[in-house]
Amino acid sequence: MITHYFARNLHYLKKHIPNALTSLNLIFGCLSIIAALNNRLPDASLFIGCAAILDFFDGFAARLLKAHSEIGKQLDSLADIVSFGVAPGMIFYMLESQCFHSSGFCINMYLPFLIPVFSAIRLAKFNIDARQSDSFIGLPTPANAIFIATIPLIILHDPFGVATFFQNQYFLKIFPILSAYLLVADLPLIALKFKNFSWTDNKVKYVFIALSLISIIAFQYLGIAISILLYIIISIINNLQNKV
Repeated sequence: MITHYFARNLHYLKKHIPNALTSLNLIFGCLSIIAALNNRLPDASLFIGCAAILDFFDGFAARLLKAHSEIGKQLDSLADIVSFGVAPGMIFYMLESQCFHSSGFCINMYLPFLIPVFSAIRLAKFNIDARQSDSFIGLPTPANAIFIATIPLIILHDPFGVATFFQNQYFLKIFPILSAYLLVADLPLIALKFKNFSWTDNKVKYVFIALSLISIIAFQYLGIAISILLYIIISIINNLQNKV
């Protein structure tokens, strides 16, 4: 009787571990929004980083524990809208407000809202698109959020003198529009899922991981942003080679 009781509760616990991790992801997304609105942008960025780590591990835990569920799938998307849509949108909104000062209506201040809106569209498309089991169509919301989250950290720690680029009015105007497009573009991008670890089947992924690590080691926070750009570029090159 006792053995059966513990076995049943252990099964129940294992079933809900992925959802608990997803819920923590959502909490960090909320903390990021609060930090951003209080003008603590580096803290907001770090909270998004924590959410991204949890987003990876909730999927990993679901596969390891064989605890996939429909509610888990929906909860994951809802958490991602907050952590990788609204939170980075608020960071970019605050960046805009720091760089632009206007007493009247200014469209620039509202462009960052494209980020949460198109992140939501991206996640909705992902949930109903059967093509995205082995690759992604459009830029994944965590990748887009991580790029945005690096900007305050690059501005704060700027050994390479690139902060002015990310504070430039043209970048601040163009990026939300470009981000929105990439999120929903019909652009196949590699998924970092390994069915096996052979070089032949995963050489593109290994090249990306190696270049990203080198970039991060060499350029620190800037290297994280560069790795997101590498992800897009390598995926495009891979697509062109597959068409040849």
